[in-house]
Amino acid sequence: MKINKEEIARGLLSIGAVFFRPDEPFIWASGIKSPVYCDNRLILTAPEVRAKVEQALAEMIKENYPEAQALFGTSTAGIAHAAIAGHLLSLPMGYVRGEAKTHGRNNKIEGRLEPGQKVVVIEDLISTASSAIETANALREAGAEVLGIASIFTYGMKKGTDKLAEAELKNVSLVDFDTVAQVAAQDKYIAPKDIERLKAFRDNPSDESWIGGQK
Repeated sequence: MKINKEEIARGLLSIGAVFFRPDEPFIWASGIKSPVYCDNRLILTAPEVRAKVEQALAEMIKENYPEAQALFGTSTAGIAHAAIAGHLLSLPMGYVRGEAKTHGRNNKIEGRLEPGQKVVVIEDLISTASSAIETANALREAGAEVLGIASIFTYGMKKGTDKLAEAELKNVSLVDFDTVAQVAAQDKYIAPKDIERLKAFRDNPSDESWIGGQK
């Protein structure tokens, strides 16, 4: 049975992997105030949710990238998901370091990568898409054919979608920000009136007028 977006959303909400706090914003490293915090590493410590997410990820890869010959995770969040999905699909996996090692073989790409190999980048979440694009570029420079990105969650921010388009990279995600917000309201994690505030943040993270319902 195919696992749908709403089921993934409920799983992420139930373990706090996606956590909404519109009245007490989180502060990202960039300084942007956010009504949502996403920590998909929590999926790994929740076996029941993990099983659904990884099975859905494998199905999504098979459907969207049937020619995939290997999966490569972003460092570090995508590594475990690439390993589990690769196991389910009987595909090789590896990952791309943020920086090349300064010892041994000075690898930036870990795992065997053959010239011309068709690969998919595995990412846990897409916001600005910077880490996924950097990973894809490193693989391209090493001679791989990058088919695209498979991610668990996407904010759907314009900055991210624009950067992906510029890099000529397709991304498919198990669930998106709007779906999680709708399910969160249905299941009473947030009030229904908060949905528009959350979407306002999604549309323009630099505009803080959504905080406290300000206009």
